Amino acid sequence: MTGKRRLSASVDAELINAAHAAVEEGRAGSVSAWVNDALRLKAEHDRRMQALDLFLAAYEAEHGLVTEAEIDDAVRRARSRATVVRSAEAKKAKSRRSVA
Repeated sequence: MTGKRRLSASVDAELINAAHAAVEEGRAGSVSAWVNDALRLKAEHDRRMQALDLFLAAYEAEHGLVTEAEIDDAVRRARSRATVVRSAEAKKAKSRRSVA
């Protein structure tokens, strides 16, 4: 990194409130640190999405377009191997629903 640079930006009020709450709760050292982390996460996400786009384009160029049926099959297989994790509150709520 080449250091910090000042930024002036208009931001939704709810996001400013979230940033201040993060600082007050000790989850961020400052609003600037919170915003910096958010921008870093967004930049990393964008890079991953671009890499995925490139991968899919290369895959489809070699193997043809991915069909809806292939996507549905992949979703079914992924769900069949998934581990469901629920909070204690969700387990209690589910238990109450099944009794009623």
